[in-house]
This record gives sequence, C-alpha cells and structure tokens, in this order.
Amino acid sequence: MLFLAACASAPVQEMSDARQAIRSAEEAEAVRYAPQQLRAAQSSLEKAQDNLEAGAYWSARRLAMDAWYQAIEAREQAARLKKSNR
Repeated sequence: MLFLAACASAPVQEMSDARQAIRSAEEAEAVRYAPQQLRAAQSSLEKAQDNLEAGAYWSARRLAMDAWYQAIEAREQAARLKKSNR
C-alpha cells in the first residue's frame, strides 16, 4: 500500500536530485568533456518535467531518475577525461 502511495505522489525529490546532479556535471565541465551524456540528462529532465505537468507521476519519476543517473555518468566521465588530459 505504501508503494502505491509513493508512486501516486509527485516526484519532487527525484526532480530535485536530477537538477542537482546536472548542476554538478556542469560544474565538472561536462559540457566540454561529456556533452552527449549531459545533453541526455537534460533531455530526460525536460521529459520528466513535461510528464510531471501532465500528471504522469510514474513516468516523471522514472525519467527524473534516468536524468540523475545520466548526469552522474557525465560528471564522472568529465572528471576522468580532465584527469587524463593533465
């Protein structure tokens, strides 16, 4: 029952986590070192926002979590490439 209640509510925390992860990736220069991954994260977050506004909370939650993961990947790749370029 708790699971159903969690899915029925707006994914506020997941959206916030995804936004923070994208900002972190941008600060790590993912725009330069991992642009495809960063753009994928941004695109997933945009789709999550569209789903949120449409009331499709389950899809919004899934897309926000995807955006978070993609942003983390972008940040990590940027860090690796920056380190290897030193």
